[in-house]
Amino acid sequence: MTIKPLGTMVLLALSGTGTVLHAAEPTDDANLGKIVVEGKTEAKPSTDTPYTNPSTSITKQEMQGINASTLEDTVKYEPSMVVRRRYIGDPNGTVGMRGSNMFQTARTMVFADGLPLHYLLQTQWNGAPRWSLASPDEIESVEVLYGPFSAEYSGNAMGGVVNINTKLPTKFEFNAEASVFRQDYHYLGANDTYGGHHEYASVGDRFDKLSLYLSHNHLQNDSQPMSFRYDNKVKTPSGGETAVTGAYRSTDPNDTTAIYYGDTGPETAITDLTKIKVGYEMGSWQARFTLAHEDRTRDSSSPTNYLRDSNGNPVWSGNAEFNGERFTVKSSDFAVSEQKRETMLLGAALEGPVGSGWILDTNISHFNIMKDQTLSSDRNPNDPAYTSSGSVSEFDNTGWKTLDIKARTDKFLGDKDMNFITGYHYDEYKLMINSYDSNNYVAGEKTKLTGSTGGDTTMQAAFAQWGWQFTPQWDVALGARYEQWTTKNGINYNYAGKDLDIPTRTETGISPKLSLGYAPGNKWKYRYSLAKAYRFPITEELYHNEVKTNGTIIADDKLKPEEGIHQNLMLERQVTDGFVRVNLFHEVVENVIFNQTIDTVSTFLPIDEVTTKGIEFITQLDRLWGSKLDARFNVTWLDSEITKQDSNPAIVGKTMPRMPEWRANLYLTYHVTKDLDTSAGVRYASDSYNNLDNSDTASNVFGGVDGYTFLDLKAGYQIGKSGKVAVGIDNVTDESAFVAHPWPQRTYYLQGSLSF
Repeated sequence: MTIKPLGTMVLLALSGTGTVLHAAEPTDDANLGKIVVEGKTEAKPSTDTPYTNPSTSITKQEMQGINASTLEDTVKYEPSMVVRRRYIGDPNGTVGMRGSNMFQTARTMVFADGLPLHYLLQTQWNGAPRWSLASPDEIESVEVLYGPFSAEYSGNAMGGVVNINTKLPTKFEFNAEASVFRQDYHYLGANDTYGGHHEYASVGDRFDKLSLYLSHNHLQNDSQPMSFRYDNKVKTPSGGETAVTGAYRSTDPNDTTAIYYGDTGPETAITDLTKIKVGYEMGSWQARFTLAHEDRTRDSSSPTNYLRDSNGNPVWSGNAEFNGERFTVKSSDFAVSEQKRETMLLGAALEGPVGSGWILDTNISHFNIMKDQTLSSDRNPNDPAYTSSGSVSEFDNTGWKTLDIKARTDKFLGDKDMNFITGYHYDEYKLMINSYDSNNYVAGEKTKLTGSTGGDTTMQAAFAQWGWQFTPQWDVALGARYEQWTTKNGINYNYAGKDLDIPTRTETGISPKLSLGYAPGNKWKYRYSLAKAYRFPITEELYHNEVKTNGTIIADDKLKPEEGIHQNLMLERQVTDGFVRVNLFHEVVENVIFNQTIDTVSTFLPIDEVTTKGIEFITQLDRLWGSKLDARFNVTWLDSEITKQDSNPAIVGKTMPRMPEWRANLYLTYHVTKDLDTSAGVRYASDSYNNLDNSDTASNVFGGVDGYTFLDLKAGYQIGKSGKVAVGIDNVTDESAFVAHPWPQRTYYLQGSLSF
């Protein structure tokens, strides 16, 4: 792998303009290696660790103008980032950052108070972070770090890291919020409205050295239809077909003629989260404990059949004729399903001084899927051929454990110009999925085992990072991360009654890091960062093999780790009201693990090499020109290209799926009075592809990945010291666009809260 001298070329070309990296903007220009994290609890002080990543941050106050019903909404205007939240309460809110698309979920890490919410068990839509294990109401600030430039994080940070910070109470407090939302929906003749509601309550207090916090979050919502049923193998009628009405003639994403005959109808999502947080001070040591219990159901029991025969009866299966064209209706397309999920996240942290000038920080977490069962029918209950036969799929002994021990100092070897951090990481991920045929799926009867796949992965890592402010203008950070990855207990039930044990594997990797910063004065800052990173395969990519009537999944236990070289040049200019920043980045990743579905077969195939280059422009201005206006604006140009694939040279030169060339966000807040704020946001992305061969060029059809421009508005009014009301609209222009599934159309919000 060749490292191109991006930093040198760009620095020479752009020596007169630029930007730097930092989350919270520092006031001391000489201290480029430090970050101040806002919103930390008194029970857990700021880590103030050496910082090498380009980053952004948003505080609780700044996010008040966002229509945020769920946690992932809080980052929807951040640079080079997209969260595929298809509807409020969507469990599949995957994240895409920079050169990692929204389905490369194992390249993004999400933490809440140091506890992992990222889901390194599955990928694609199933690999979304567990956003619902925290509520937007408890957030104090969010940091977004881009790339794997810090030795503190594994190669799962190739895209980036989202650090969510919450606060423990320092006195008695009570918070309550209720909101309702409604969404318009127009597509294929539908003219519907879907909606839901959200309630949140928390109470907390501090008793001397003990802080307690208890909250409950309830959300219920009906989505727009997520998937559509069509036949793209339309033929000339041969006689004997059932003549139907109600179908729609359109195209599939590849612009092939297709007849649409149904959809999955609304999904009803209900989530209940109960959370307990405890903080305790023991002299200069501080401890924190978190328990989060989530109970969630997702019901898809109302699919829509568009078709009617000459007598007005629904047509559930067989060959049909519509306006002189023949297509085939599959009975399984109108099946119903219900998922019930119950999970528990436990976490504990201990932090305090050890020795002279050293701080020890320990975090441990345990995530357990207590129950995750999906009951599915073979046919629609209204189908005359319906029986109670179906399938049952459930998780067994699935979850993770993590341990992090870090020691840091801001005065390494007694030198105040040096800092140092070192640590150890351990994690263990377990996945086991059992599938059954059922003679009575409604009762959850498990008639016959049809598949059982899963296995374990473990990771042990040690890292160190040293920073030195060797002149008032220059600083350097050097780091490395050693990782040992092991797989075990891999199993694949091969549908013929045999268990295939998969051999144990162990692989290692060393990831060096470098960051060089220069601050020539009070206004300008420059930083170049270089990092190598390994992203090891996750359990689903290695072990999940499954054959179902609606699709087949093929895993590969021999997958190699992804290996990336990442570069970033950052230039920043401080201005009167904030800053202007430019980031130029370049990534070359080998052995890219990518999930591609062709027809109904989903495979985890390796791509030899993908090269991504991009430019970010970011500006953040508070009280612009002395006015009452705050502005956050960012735009990203991205070129992500498959540069090597020996097994299929035809895709070399193609754009990686779901990687738009342009992304931009504008977020404005106008403080009308001390009690009234109004906000406007614009989210933009150009169109992109869903297939490796870039063959899907049709727009505004199910399965395509469209460009979009969404305009969002919100107004909030403070009532005295305790009350607040807000109204908002997302996607004001009611734009219709698809991210394979449809994005939400115009959505209305009404919110009220009480705090004291």
